[in-house]
Amino acid sequence: MKRIALLWNIVKGDARVLWRALRAPERPVWLVPATALVALYALDPFNLAMPLAGIVDDGIIVPLVMHLMVRCLPAHLREGTLRRA
Repeated sequence: MKRIALLWNIVKGDARVLWRALRAPERPVWLVPATALVALYALDPFNLAMPLAGIVDDGIIVPLVMHLMVRCLPAHLREGTLRRA
């Protein structure tokens, strides 16, 4: 149970960093399309054929891709020190 709580805290932190980065004017060009693709993948309606496998799949792949996206962000966006104009 502790591992699930730890994973949830990491996913929440990554989601916050991505949200701040998406709102920043100096965000990378790839961030908006990549976030849209991850959201579409998470909301994929084709999990009806194998519902349990789809839930497990989303629970593993989506957090991993979100974490990878955060790691690929520039340091000033990742650390939350956004430059304000």
